[in-house]
Amino acid sequence: MKYFLPRDLHPAAWWVWALGLAVAATRTTNPWLLLTIVAVAGYVVVARRSEAPWALAFRLYLYLGAWIVAIRVFFRLVFGGAEGSTIVLRLPEIPLPEWAAGIRLFGDVSAESLLGGLYDGLRLATMVICLGAANALANPKRLLKAMPPALYEVGTAVIVALSVFPQLAESVLRVRRARRLRGRASGKRVRALHAILIPVLEDALARSLQLAASMDSRGYGRAGVVEARARLLTGTLMIVGLIGVCVGVYATLDGSTPRYLAAPVLSAGLVVGLIGFRFAGRRVERTRYRPDRWHLPEIVVSASGIAVAVVLFVTSSVDPTNLNPSLIQLSWPLLSWGPLAGVLIGVAPAFLSPAPEPTHAALAEPAEEKTA
Repeated sequence: MKYFLPRDLHPAAWWVWALGLAVAATRTTNPWLLLTIVAVAGYVVVARRSEAPWALAFRLYLYLGAWIVAIRVFFRLVFGGAEGSTIVLRLPEIPLPEWAAGIRLFGDVSAESLLGGLYDGLRLATMVICLGAANALANPKRLLKAMPPALYEVGTAVIVALSVFPQLAESVLRVRRARRLRGRASGKRVRALHAILIPVLEDALARSLQLAASMDSRGYGRAGVVEARARLLTGTLMIVGLIGVCVGVYATLDGSTPRYLAAPVLSAGLVVGLIGFRFAGRRVERTRYRPDRWHLPEIVVSASGIAVAVVLFVTSSVDPTNLNPSLIQLSWPLLSWGPLAGVLIGVAPAFLSPAPEPTHAALAEPAEEKTA
């Protein structure tokens, strides 16, 4: 089919897929499932990322995830980790004044506490990596074009913020390439850090100022005169709708909250928010050149991410023991076929979506430079 020829998918499809994986990661602390989600996200990124600058930042998200895990475990060591009977490390405890009661510095460290920090950090890192996968696969410029009129001004700021991390990754590659051309690639990385950091920050800042100037020259962020009554009504509807959506999503993800705060509040918030978006979109006048359409591959990609979230959500309600390993009786985390098969659904975009369209720079690049 023509829709499966090499082309760039709708950016919203990648974000729906990545958010589905991130929602699935919130439902479990099983390290095997979390590592499988990371592997699925990484495989899809490797298979379907383009040669664009924003596709180079996924490695930085992996480093950030590893740093998050290390920080969570380190905090359990510093602020006391004796919640459990299996003491694995005895550190001298630092006495604190009475006003700091309830806080411990160092002391005995248990295996239960370390595993709890490891599981929590791995879950948070998996969510960050899923969002990094969406940032590496989705074109931020096309995502801005797909924004609804009511969110266009806010979406502009969000897209610029999301593009900062990929710009830093591209700046690092450009500075390192320039150093190699000057014959300065040798030496320890620690010594070369100060010679790379300043040019990277300067390049990223210059590109951000250039982007801001170009957007200002095209009228981004400028709104016309709106009546105070209409602005108050629109703002009230949007704020109430967003609050309802936040409460409903939290209640849906947290199984301990009352059920009447889940689907009813979420549905009511969506309805009120959509009404507010509709009113706010009427006062925004803009045109779209060749708007992006949703086709079968976009539906498949989005459905795979939603399916992963649904399977993990249903499994956590039926058999939560395999998704959340016990920290009372230490044992190897169990892995069931149902949640594992649900997570593996997320790898479908690597096979059922079209390959990215090659850029002009990739086509013009010599073959020997590609293989280097």
